[in-house]
Amino acid sequence: MERFTREHVRALYDRPLFSLIDEARAVHRAHHDDGQVQLCALLSVKTGGCPEDCAYCPQSSHHDTEVGAEKMLDVGEVLAAAARAKEIGSTRFCMGAAWREVKDGPAFDRVIEMVKGVKAIGLEACVTLGMVTESQAKRLKEAGLDAYNHNLDTSRDNYRSIIKTRSFDDRLATLRAVRSAGITVCSGGIIGMGESIDDRCEMLRTLANLEPQPESVPINALVRVPGTPLADMPPVDPMDLVRMIAIARILMPNTRVRLSAGRTDLTREAQMMCLYAGANSIFYGERLLTTPNPEKDADMGLIREAGLVPEPPHARTASAPST
Repeated sequence: MERFTREHVRALYDRPLFSLIDEARAVHRAHHDDGQVQLCALLSVKTGGCPEDCAYCPQSSHHDTEVGAEKMLDVGEVLAAAARAKEIGSTRFCMGAAWREVKDGPAFDRVIEMVKGVKAIGLEACVTLGMVTESQAKRLKEAGLDAYNHNLDTSRDNYRSIIKTRSFDDRLATLRAVRSAGITVCSGGIIGMGESIDDRCEMLRTLANLEPQPESVPINALVRVPGTPLADMPPVDPMDLVRMIAIARILMPNTRVRLSAGRTDLTREAQMMCLYAGANSIFYGERLLTTPNPEKDADMGLIREAGLVPEPPHARTASAPST
């Protein structure tokens, strides 16, 4: 039985903002160290040429953008980047490949070696590789993978307006394969793609009704890239992002809510409100796959001014929820 109804989530969205934030803040403090934020790095290990037609993505081969297909990085290049990320404070290193799905062979073997290497450095390892089967997920688990990212992006009803080359059920099948292999789930969505408020609520409701709930939920604001179908969408209202983070925190108390893409369009004050409302993780470093991200010095200044500190490695105890 689903724990949250459409009506329940929409009622949260429609609440006055301060009342919503107050509840989210109380939930956050009850389940997390409210003085810490996890820093994560994200590297594109295989850029461009993706056969998917995701309307927001500059890496799609369907769109005429400045992002071209590139060769996959060598393991040594990736591990050097992971070492640099650790030096500046990141505790999780995420690797993304512009694939529709994982295919067994040399490229996947290389990803396995990357995961092993990142773990050997002492970082949490996360990948986002598109669709994956149970047997492939088990190989990733055996290599030491901590988390697999596969975003729902939007609601089931709105999905076909954003992506036509795979289905919403394909997304859910990958999440099940990851979960069955014993890998934690990182799955969120994007706002600002022309979706309705009900679409936003339904995306969060779907995530919150997963059993178990995702350990990590990235909340993204659309990065409008020239050449993509969504390039001319209006900018996201920052308070809509705050509202989404607050609802995610209330619905998924133990989940790490990640303030993700779109931060370069947010003021310092808006980012602080997101952190106050329940976000306890950010992507740290100057790139998110192929889109810009705030510089690390700006992020450290933001964290200090908010009275937060970076979460240390392995900060969570064995009894705490794995993320």
